Amino acid sequence: MSESETTQGDRATLSGIASTHPLTGPTSADLVRTAANPELTEDLALALLKRTDLPPEALEQLAKNATALKSRKVKVALVSHAHTPRHVSVPMARQFYTFDLMKIALAPSVPTDIKVAIDNVLISRLTAVTIGEQLTLARRASGRVAAALLTDVAAREGKTGDRETAGSKIKNAEATDRETTVMRTALENPRLTEALVIKAILRDDASAAMVAAIAQHKKLSVRKEIRAALLRTQHLSLARALEFSQVIPAGLLQEVLASSRLPERIKEQLRRQSESNLPLSGAKKATARKNKKGSNNLQDI
Repeated sequence: MSESETTQGDRATLSGIASTHPLTGPTSADLVRTAANPELTEDLALALLKRTDLPPEALEQLAKNATALKSRKVKVALVSHAHTPRHVSVPMARQFYTFDLMKIALAPSVPTDIKVAIDNVLISRLTAVTIGEQLTLARRASGRVAAALLTDVAAREGKTGDRETAGSKIKNAEATDRETTVMRTALENPRLTEALVIKAILRDDASAAMVAAIAQHKKLSVRKEIRAALLRTQHLSLARALEFSQVIPAGLLQEVLASSRLPERIKEQLRRQSESNLPLSGAKKATARKNKKGSNNLQDI
């Protein structure tokens, strides 16, 4: 048999192993040998990675297969596989492009701990990616990345004024507009949860720009828990604080104000409003009825 015929035979065997149904297919040992085979092409490797019964040992061998790893698609599929060990997937993911990472983090098959690790890789790159990439991530990435963009952009907005000089005001204003757009886009991300928004609000470095954006958001600003969090910041205006405090029970409002960083004059105004809205106690009700009766008697005279 010639060398070419042998190679064709090996590839036919590999193809059969890669595509056979899990219930009737090869053993784990066969899959491990297939993953390590230097004749494994991109198509065969991708077919192998579609198998849900692929053991971690086979995935480890595939991660060492120099021929298969020449393909970017194979690398992405390898990291996305549900059984790929963390010590294989996370280091490999650090080599990927931003949008490949985003897709992997959103893939249903990827374990939660791997998604968190990949999100952390993405978050570490936020200051280095372009404004266009930031907008795409703000719109489509996971909630954790959207929240990180929210706070990262807000933090950079807060530093813009410190950098300004007479010759850079226009440039800084344009940068602020772009960053504000990214922040507003992140707030519209459907994966951005209420818990992540509250965590962003309560950060020590939460900026006035971010607080204002959330306080003005049509959907987020009507939620009681978010309003309570906003009342704990130092950046809320008196008008917004008065509006938001109206939906907070008096007891909870007192707790919120006790740890709030709002200016003291605003907190005092909120306390007065809260006290004026409290229901009258039994004694106060009796006094009010007596005063009202006396007033009616005077009117009869």
